[in-house]
Amino acid sequence: MRVALVHDWLNQMGGAEHVLGVFKELFPDAPVYTSIYDRTAMPPAMTRWTVVTSFMDRLPGTRKYHRFFLPLYPIAFEQFDFSGYDLVISNKSGFCHGIVTPPHTVHICYCLTPTRFLWGADQYLAREPVGGLYRRPLHLMLSALRLWDQVAAQRPDHFISISRAVQRRVAKFYRRDSTVIHPPVNTRRFAANVSASPGSTT
Repeated sequence: MRVALVHDWLNQMGGAEHVLGVFKELFPDAPVYTSIYDRTAMPPAMTRWTVVTSFMDRLPGTRKYHRFFLPLYPIAFEQFDFSGYDLVISNKSGFCHGIVTPPHTVHICYCLTPTRFLWGADQYLAREPVGGLYRRPLHLMLSALRLWDQVAAQRPDHFISISRAVQRRVAKFYRRDSTVIHPPVNTRRFAANVSASPGSTT
């Protein structure tokens, strides 16, 4: 079976990238399709992957200031060609679920969350240093991207959510049913507090 993985961007390490690493363990021969790729920001193991980037990776400043290029992500992911694959898994918190796959290719979206800065725009803008002059056009752009996001969310054949909270968001914003499969957690980082008494909050 020919498998491809899709990820929003590879210019920093975080929880989404750790999930992607687990997918690579499951499908070691699968290439990773992404919008931008900064090898210097990735651990050595990830620099040995086969990574296919979009046209955005060749634009000045995208790797460092990737959020300033929001309108380009839908175009970037829609231009990838997946005609040679039987299964595509998108590891989504941004735009990568918007890929277009041919009829014979199964697309599974593993949804970390519906795109936060689209569906929680007011909270997102409150944290960002955006002046009043730019807020109106930015709101218009985010509204247009929300419409695209809803349409794109109808493209995956199956949705998987990482939690019941995300499952509720997927149902509310995308009108899609999803199955909950919790993400991998390194349980060796935690230890049970056997000395705590029943009902204790410590």
